[in-house]
Amino acid sequence: MQNMVESLKRLIRDVPDFPKPGILFRDITPLLQNASGLALAVELLANPYRGKRIDLVVGAESRGFIFGTAVACCLSAGFGIVRKPGKLPHRHISMSYDLEYGKDSLEMHADAVVKGQRVLIVDDLLATGGTMKACCDLVHHLGGELVGVAALIELAGLKGREKLGGVPVHSVLRYE
Repeated sequence: MQNMVESLKRLIRDVPDFPKPGILFRDITPLLQNASGLALAVELLANPYRGKRIDLVVGAESRGFIFGTAVACCLSAGFGIVRKPGKLPHRHISMSYDLEYGKDSLEMHADAVVKGQRVLIVDDLLATGGTMKACCDLVHHLGGELVGVAALIELAGLKGREKLGGVPVHSVLRYE
């Protein structure tokens, strides 16, 4: 397992000082361009949830769409989308969350989750936890049973999992 994780880490490009000075950005585009790396990443995201009766995988715009739909296919589950404000054409609900400097919000169709559905949230990154927490809140608000969240990369030093109130977290790659 450690060899697989290390092979994925080699496909993550470090970009210093992006999007602002002092930030080390973990760029997943080389991983996305590598067929075997992408397949391995999806398998390692999906594997802990096989046999867990996942009904719906939810992913947030935009990289959550990439990994979420692939994981949904692996688990024979449906896929629900979480978008930035103003992008959904049907009746929706909104959830606000705190950013480092200010607030933002995410939206989901009001009928995206059926009450009692077993839901897994998938994204590329768990950092400060704001986006993931808003996704969890949307799922809970719609009556979904949140099985857990899965992220390709967790920036553990930012303590994002602590914002999720005990929701089980699976991360493939952890950076301290």
